Amino acid sequence: MTSHTTTLIGTPDEDPDNPLLDAALAAAARGWPVFPLVPGGKAPEVRDWERRATTDPDRIRRCWTHGPYNIGLATGPAGLVVVDLDAAKPGDVRPAGTDLDGVAHGSEVLAMLANDSGNTLPPTRTVATPSGGLHLYFTAPAELEYRNTQGRLGWHIDTRAHGGYVVAAGSVVHGRTYQVTEDLPVVDLPAWLAERLRPAPSRPPVPPARLQAPGKRGRYLAAAIAAEVARVEGAASGERNGALYMAAQNLGQLVAGGELTEQEVRDVLMHAAAGYIAVNPSRIFKAEGTITSGLRAGARRPRKVAA
Repeated sequence: MTSHTTTLIGTPDEDPDNPLLDAALAAAARGWPVFPLVPGGKAPEVRDWERRATTDPDRIRRCWTHGPYNIGLATGPAGLVVVDLDAAKPGDVRPAGTDLDGVAHGSEVLAMLANDSGNTLPPTRTVATPSGGLHLYFTAPAELEYRNTQGRLGWHIDTRAHGGYVVAAGSVVHGRTYQVTEDLPVVDLPAWLAERLRPAPSRPPVPPARLQAPGKRGRYLAAAIAAEVARVEGAASGERNGALYMAAQNLGQLVAGGELTEQEVRDVLMHAAAGYIAVNPSRIFKAEGTITSGLRAGARRPRKVAA
């Protein structure tokens, strides 16, 4: 499948004997690009799924007549923010310092959040998951690129937007189906939720001052930094952590050789990675740890620049 997100479908009921195909076509008919998930599961069947997600009915038919694939819905290209509300599992530990005694579902946490802030949650398209969760569909604000979050709104509440996907209605996991429980128009993400999920502004990259110095040494260091920044910024989804580690390792050799400071390298690489970590604290911590590991590895092979 290749990317094609403009063709819409008039009649989704193509094959009553292939409900997964019908469900994939129905999602695409709404302008929501889809891609195949492993049969009976939630993992992508294809690589680079966000780019390959499609609304082209011919491509969808060819794919879903080839196998009983579940349906991934690429939320970013679909212009959606999906709020994922999970049910608590036995043994789940509630966050310390919160008044969540007796709370057993993310929907309760979201209702408490709305009530405490004096807001309401408008009815919208809702899909029930086989594990007892709920997916609330909202239209994403147009002015910003919203991305995935994990726990940012509260306990057992995640969101899926750019860079993410949800398992679409009609998919089957462990013999149970993702079912539409509220077949309503998708409404705009409420302003109070949009504000809480607003992406953090990224700071423009600021090159270390010493890299602006003239001469052969300055040009070499500037080129070395630029190459590693390009490595991080150009990494595909699934390869970003490895690219960040390699960049930190390579520049760590220059740190060990006294050509750069550790803080200069950290600043430059965190700026380079800001596009995919800025709105997710867990990703920020992971990126910082990856840079630390790369710097340590690079320190084993100090490198100096010839004068």
